[in-house]
Amino acid sequence: MLSRDEVNRREEELRQQLRELPDDQRKRFYEMAERRVCDPDTYAVLNYLFISGLHHFYLGKWARGLINLAVFVGGVALLFTEMPQLGLGLILAITVVELYALFRAEVIALDHNNRVMEKILNELGRG
Repeated sequence: MLSRDEVNRREEELRQQLRELPDDQRKRFYEMAERRVCDPDTYAVLNYLFISGLHHFYLGKWARGLINLAVFVGGVALLFTEMPQLGLGLILAITVVELYALFRAEVIALDHNNRVMEKILNELGRG
């Protein structure tokens, strides 16, 4: 499990590496990062809509987003069959899992951004 302290420590390390870059590489870094980092607030808002899995798509985690969406849609579909309890169980299960993630949304988004920054620094040859 990610700890906020660990994520913050890594972010500071990356910022230090960024400060050491020459001006032209630092400019390039920011140009690349602008398109690839996510906004923690946007991630949190999308996470409030956990039934759709949009927050996973926002981070580029397509498989997880599709699984989230499929489980929810499957649960809703089962509500209208002879197994509504199973459908309700699936919906509750995905709700519990995503509710936990909602409370950790900021740390998850910051960790994602750290990984993006690491990757960009590696692409620039400084990671």
